[in-house]
Amino acid sequence: MAREDFRLVHTERVRWGEADMQGVVFNAHYLTYVDVGVTEYFRALEQDQGTLAVGGGDFFMARTELDFHASAEFDDLIEIGARIARFGRTSVEWVSEIHRGDVHLITARMIYVHANLETRGSQPVPEAFKQAVAAFERVRPEGV
Repeated sequence: MAREDFRLVHTERVRWGEADMQGVVFNAHYLTYVDVGVTEYFRALEQDQGTLAVGGGDFFMARTELDFHASAEFDDLIEIGARIARFGRTSVEWVSEIHRGDVHLITARMIYVHANLETRGSQPVPEAFKQAVAAFERVRPEGV
């Protein structure tokens, strides 16, 4: 995947409390960075597409996979890229990458399930949401 594939790239600065005794970002904080990327993605998508209705449901994390390539340190500026790569019937696969300049720090793949807010049972991802994402993304997600 190329960095140019990410329409959404958000910059964050590594805070003091995110570094461990080794002087690098503690591994669990990368999940927070990825979550910030997803939040900023939804914010950008809403600004680009108007108010998004997600069909009476919301997305719940089902699986996360992180590949570590290098470490960030206190006060680094990192760039968080987030994109939707694939739609299933009731799920969305996100891909994120975090970079510090030209250094690729992590790759994350996450599966979110679209679920009914009352029952928490899975339900199909609304077609309108898929179309809004397809119009927003630089690379068309699979399953649209």
